[in-house]
Amino acid sequence: MLNKFRLRALLYSALGSAAFLLFDFPLPLLLGPMVGCLVAGLIGIQMESMGVFGIYMRTFLGVAVGASITPELLSKLPQIALSLAFVPLYVLVIGAIGFLIFRKAGYDRVTAFYSAVPGGLQDMLVFGDEAGGNVRAMSLIHATRVLVIFSAAPIVVTQLWDLDLTRPLGVPAGDLPLTELATMFVAGLAGWRVAAKIGIPGSSIIGPLILTAALSLSGLISNRPPAEIMWAAQFFIGLAVGVRYVGVTAKELRQDILAGLVFVVLSGIASIACIAAIIHLLHSDPVDTTLAFLPGGQAEMAIVAIVAGSDVAFVVAHHLLRILIVLLFAQAMAGWLLKK
Repeated sequence: MLNKFRLRALLYSALGSAAFLLFDFPLPLLLGPMVGCLVAGLIGIQMESMGVFGIYMRTFLGVAVGASITPELLSKLPQIALSLAFVPLYVLVIGAIGFLIFRKAGYDRVTAFYSAVPGGLQDMLVFGDEAGGNVRAMSLIHATRVLVIFSAAPIVVTQLWDLDLTRPLGVPAGDLPLTELATMFVAGLAGWRVAAKIGIPGSSIIGPLILTAALSLSGLISNRPPAEIMWAAQFFIGLAVGVRYVGVTAKELRQDILAGLVFVVLSGIASIACIAAIIHLLHSDPVDTTLAFLPGGQAEMAIVAIVAGSDVAFVVAHHLLRILIVLLFAQAMAGWLLKK
């Protein structure tokens, strides 16, 4: 249901997109809504995300990634095994840096730990809330991490490698068979609902990804979602990130967002060192490796990978492993740390 707060979010997202298009900035339908809502939120305008509809639009990202998983890709998995082996060490280093930063900034152990661990934003907030952490602080810190890295990634890939980020995300809807188009819509909804019901974290993306991957491997799907759907998915993902800054106080700006920015800078330096080492040791593709190891949101990095024409499955495989490691081991590590 569209209330005045959601209408405002749509308005400022549209204004942000228009500004990005006018000045020819990269990813106008993704970064535009994010920046538009961010600016509005910081000046005190009340807005809301789009609720269930906004979550449903994320499912098409899972569908797009799942459609990239083909028999040819599976045959390449042994080739990326060494790269994936760096992910656990990467998670440990980033988490340790963040924990020390946030403890030094005065946060309690629970808040510091769940703010530092580079897992999914929503999952870390749920775990942190259950453990008694400061949910507002964790939300702002993680949102700052995603926002900064998400904004920086397109600039990095365009400046360093002169990539074209204006390429279409898919073919027009009119060029796809109706049966395949309908299958994608059903796969997104069904994958999300089933994954949510059985408690899979990140269900709106992981569920559709798994179901669509099965359909792709069986030959029932051979295309990504159409360009129009991917444009809409970008828009609502950007909106959802931007509205997290609604109601930010001056104290939170000074403390939480500043701490988040320090974390982004130091973890970014560690990420760059890791990326450089992997490229040097494994001779992997620089763009793919950079997008795979930047500690941004899984959904956001997948969007950039698709637009950049990168190896989407390679990028997403690393982010999925990162999140899986965090989900499997974060709780045990948190229990040990809190006892200490």
